[in-house]
Amino acid sequence: MAGNPVDPLQTLSAALAVPADSKEQGDILATLRESLEAHPNPIPILCTTLIKTVSSAGDSLLKRWVLDLLHFAISRSNLSNEVRTQLASQSVDTLAILLHDLNARTVKVSIQCLTTVYPLLFRSLCTNRTLRQQWDVLSQCKARILEFIWSPTASTGVKVSAIKFMQRVIIVQTRGISDPRLQNKNDPNISNVPVDHPFLPGPALEAEGMKLLESVITMLYTSQNPELLSAILHSWSNLVKQRPALVQLVVSSLSSWTPSALSGLPASSVKSVEKAVRILLIHISRGPHGSSFGAQINEALSLQAARMERATAEEKARKAAVAVSATEATKKRPSSTPAEHPSDAKRMKIDVDIAGNASAAFLASFDFTTLPISLITDLIVANLQAFTEPALLELVQTYRQSRGLAPGPPVSRTPQPAQPTPEATPTPGPSVEPTVKDEPVDPLQMDIDEEEMEYEPDRLNMELSGDEAIAEEETIPADFPEALTLDLIDSTLLGPKELTDVERNSLMRGSVGRIWDGAEEFKVDAIVPSQWPGASPTDMWMLLIVRMVTRVAHLDGDQLPVPEDGGDAETKVDFYSRQDNLRQTLCDYIMADFPSRLRLVTTWMNEEWYNDRIRMADDPHWRPNYESWLNQVVSTYQTVLEGKPEGKPDGKDKAFARFLLDLPSVPPDVLGLLRDLSVDPDKYVRSMHVGFTSLREFVLERPSLRAEALQVLLELTTHPDPVTRRAAINTVRRWVPGIEPMDSMIRDFALQILRRLQKRPPKEEAPKIIDEQAGASDENMEDGQLPAEDLLQTPYLPDEIELPARKAHVLQHVELLFALSVKIPEFLDEIFTAYGQMELTVQEAIQDLITALIKSLGSSNGKLLTLMRTCPPGSESLALRVLTIFTEHGRPSAQLVALVKGLISDRDLDARFLIPIIAEMDKPDILKYLPRIVSILNGQQEPKNLVRSVFSSVVTTPPQTFGSVSSNLPRVRQSELLTPAELMVLLHEAEKEIGLKSAIEAIGVCFSMTDVFRSEILAVVMQQIVDEPVLPVLFLRTVIQAVTTYRTLVGFVSTTLLSRLITKKIWQNPHLWEGFIRCAKVIAPASFGALLQLPKEQLRELVDKQPSLKSGLREYVTKRAGNKARVAGFLDIFGEDDDASPVAPATPDVVMASVPA
Repeated sequence: MAGNPVDPLQTLSAALAVPADSKEQGDILATLRESLEAHPNPIPILCTTLIKTVSSAGDSLLKRWVLDLLHFAISRSNLSNEVRTQLASQSVDTLAILLHDLNARTVKVSIQCLTTVYPLLFRSLCTNRTLRQQWDVLSQCKARILEFIWSPTASTGVKVSAIKFMQRVIIVQTRGISDPRLQNKNDPNISNVPVDHPFLPGPALEAEGMKLLESVITMLYTSQNPELLSAILHSWSNLVKQRPALVQLVVSSLSSWTPSALSGLPASSVKSVEKAVRILLIHISRGPHGSSFGAQINEALSLQAARMERATAEEKARKAAVAVSATEATKKRPSSTPAEHPSDAKRMKIDVDIAGNASAAFLASFDFTTLPISLITDLIVANLQAFTEPALLELVQTYRQSRGLAPGPPVSRTPQPAQPTPEATPTPGPSVEPTVKDEPVDPLQMDIDEEEMEYEPDRLNMELSGDEAIAEEETIPADFPEALTLDLIDSTLLGPKELTDVERNSLMRGSVGRIWDGAEEFKVDAIVPSQWPGASPTDMWMLLIVRMVTRVAHLDGDQLPVPEDGGDAETKVDFYSRQDNLRQTLCDYIMADFPSRLRLVTTWMNEEWYNDRIRMADDPHWRPNYESWLNQVVSTYQTVLEGKPEGKPDGKDKAFARFLLDLPSVPPDVLGLLRDLSVDPDKYVRSMHVGFTSLREFVLERPSLRAEALQVLLELTTHPDPVTRRAAINTVRRWVPGIEPMDSMIRDFALQILRRLQKRPPKEEAPKIIDEQAGASDENMEDGQLPAEDLLQTPYLPDEIELPARKAHVLQHVELLFALSVKIPEFLDEIFTAYGQMELTVQEAIQDLITALIKSLGSSNGKLLTLMRTCPPGSESLALRVLTIFTEHGRPSAQLVALVKGLISDRDLDARFLIPIIAEMDKPDILKYLPRIVSILNGQQEPKNLVRSVFSSVVTTPPQTFGSVSSNLPRVRQSELLTPAELMVLLHEAEKEIGLKSAIEAIGVCFSMTDVFRSEILAVVMQQIVDEPVLPVLFLRTVIQAVTTYRTLVGFVSTTLLSRLITKKIWQNPHLWEGFIRCAKVIAPASFGALLQLPKEQLRELVDKQPSLKSGLREYVTKRAGNKARVAGFLDIFGEDDDASPVAPATPDVVMASVPA
């Protein structure tokens, strides 16, 4: 269905066409629902259309289907939050109406929908200030649902749903996690409400949320409904997870809770609530916020365990009392009529008939399967004791004959003198009663089928202990003839029957099976604690089974029996084969349900380990079983683990980790297995969890294995797979700082891995360096010049890092150290020191990888600021990267600006240090340091982009009304930033400090910023520069570039600027004079008027250098026809140049290229 979705409209039409509420309609709607779950995009359209249609109708199959679909779409579908919020907004009015429906199921589903609708709309309304009506409807829904909780007429299902809704309201109307790094954007809470929100009163809603939480706690103490209490406890797991601030209140409430309000309820109901409380307390203690409440939770769990044990004992006593009453009711009662004295046989028959008639009706209606096994056994024994021994034996013989079985052998009794029985020889005297023992014989201890002999435990014990004479004396009557003494000296016991392998295995399996099946019975008949301190009945039956399997060999050191034919090897093989069969049976049973049989497998492994030790002490040839069967269990569980469906780890996985932790001895291959389980996250997430959990527990709780397990974890921190590597890092970082000895081991490992990134001598030079340093002390060895054998190696790192270095390889070396640096900033010293000894490509990778660490530390971190101020030689580029990270998404702090200014003053640092902070300096500092930044221009695009960004940050954009007179112009950082004119003037004045080529490139950057350096700005710049006593070399070049870019400036340059330059005798500066000539050529003929102001000598030089201007000037002079003598003089300079070929006017690009720099 998921691959071939059906047409929703056609399918829905087909469902509406068949009879309503029919099976056919249900099947069609089920098919449509299955398709929509796989392809949910059409759900919003269907729901918004159908929900309004069916809301006013009575209960029907279609109405229930639409409501369930709406609940799925809002709560469980994979639709986006925006779509779900929109669907919730469109459905809230209809859901408010359905809360008043007469059908309890409709109300219940509506509440479940609103449980998700409330946080969705709350988050939306926090940013939307116009939907006041929607908030009113949502508030009405909330009030209506909360009424159901205390309504005496509401069903339990509706109340449970209402309680879950109330818990969601509590989560929404309380404050979330304050740490911005841990905040979840999908967790709406009261912190999202703006202070000035028009209709969401934040303080009032928060007070309401706390009041509702108090109501829930009150209900926990007073409610007598176990289902409501379970709903409260189950919903609190989300509360403590999303609201850590409320964990203390929850723990206090649970610790003080007792089932006093549940008195009168069945014991099973009370036990269910107790278990829910216990599970929640354990869940909190294992969570990230439960460590601070560990003592309080442990105390509460201890008190609860004692309380539950008392309740269990009281319930067992109550059941036993009921059973005893039932037993007493079934017992026969002798007739109490004193007038008649019938004979014994007749009296027995009458009593039996009366008892049978009296209990027949009761026994016919009584269900004995409801009684525990131990009680049934007591009833059977009590009824058997009601018969005398001869009568019971007679009944047995009668039963055997009725079944066609051979009658048993005669019962051997102690000989007695022959005397007539009362029935055979009646006498007037009192009847002689048969001899009855003082203590009744337990019929269950009689092997009737085989021997039918009396079994007297006390007598047998005396015989075995050597008191045969005493036992015989007690048995022989006083009148027994002394001549008939029995001599049993020559009697011997028969040997055991020889069994085949099949019979032997069947017998053992049957024995073990009976022990397993009788476990519950054994728990009832518990051993008195004083007889076996510290052990439970469960421990005893487990130990019994395990020792039956493990200690099948002699424990006294005797060798295996050797057959006469000398088949010693064959006998041993057979012996070990039988052992392995028994152990395999036990192993199969354990692996069928490993978590619930954890204690059994732990007991087995401990017994195998101990048994190997005591057997090998007596028999050096004993074949050990511990390691082989441990490997069998581990490999079997690994196979089971790989066959599990993917999902989050559960209690079963934790059980295996617990099993490994409780082993008496851990072979090296187990640690290798745990390493393998931890390194394949893509395939088996559960395996990875088991591996890391077990290794962590070994480090914490097995000091003898701590170094080996921690070494495995540390090596995994360099694994190439990022998931495995980060899981290992998260495991070991919890022990840093302060938890020894793990802390020191982790620090040393991280620093040694960092050393691998430092430079190493080439392989051909390494022996020479080692020889030269053989007699030198360690202090003479340079950092980074370490021989390869002195460096730490892990299975996941290459012997040498390949150059150019790849970022992924560098990350394998430094990710652990970066993670530890968050907790221990002193590691930053090591990073900066080692950085200077790394290859360039490694340094570039470090600059990129360190970004996340620097952002997490923040620009106010004292250690970072100190390192930037005192960075070791060679680490300046890393310090620059840190500065760039601090400023790339925000303004630098005043402290950071002062630090960098101090660095620039004290050390000859790269000008790039100034770029991130230049915008935060005041104007004098900008004017001071800006030329140094501009000097980095070298014709490449990257420096040009940096300078352009600096210009944008330090120059104010002039308003469009620039140049007009206005007193209302805004003043934005006027005292701090430069005007465009000031920047352009600065570039010309500092051209020598910057360098002519860099200055030309910087001026070109300014001209590219056309929105800032407009024509009127350039006119101001030229006017300001021309008034300077000493003109910059690049001035005329800038003028030419200005009139080339903006032709509107030609008039200003030709009428004002050139005349001003002539008055300053521009020809006295050869570079400027050359620029003047070329500028005049670019703007000709507009420049002709100004050129005629030149002295004749300079004018003649100009036209000689630019002959193409002669004809234009001559024509210009002729047309003016002024003073004839002056005109004649000009014409004499310009002369007749008819023979000269005309020179094409130079293009702007050619002119700019020819201007001297």
